[in-house]
Amino acid sequence: MAAQLDPVSLLSDMRAAQQRLVASADRLPTSDSEVSEPALNEFLSGLRTAWREGEIRPTAKPKPKQKRERRRPDPFAGVTHERRGWFEEGPWQTSRELLARLQSEYPEKYPFLLLRTLQRRVKKWRKEKAHEMVFGTTSSAATFQATTE
Repeated sequence: MAAQLDPVSLLSDMRAAQQRLVASADRLPTSDSEVSEPALNEFLSGLRTAWREGEIRPTAKPKPKQKRERRRPDPFAGVTHERRGWFEEGPWQTSRELLARLQSEYPEKYPFLLLRTLQRRVKKWRKEKAHEMVFGTTSSAATFQATTE
């Protein structure tokens, strides 16, 4: 059965069916059909332009929204290189341990509320480190490092 399917002929059949629908939409309706089937005429007249508006199926998914940018200044901007060095020394350290070390060196400057921010940063660093271990050092890793700092 699958051997009989030809994508080129299928596409040709689809185009022919679309042309027949457009042709039937272009014909002037008779007064009887206009009164009895107004919804069909509206549907057929909309077929000529429906493809311009994009996907019209009810199951179509909307395009994903673009991620928003940072809304406030980076709270760790002054100590990024120091934290990165700590991470490189021991990549097994948790974000909580890194924050505790940072709090001991800079008391009352970095509250515990910044833990989630640090967790996101460490997650990026671990992803970069894993990529480096699997694929070796690449220019994309250097670019990634420059964007996160």
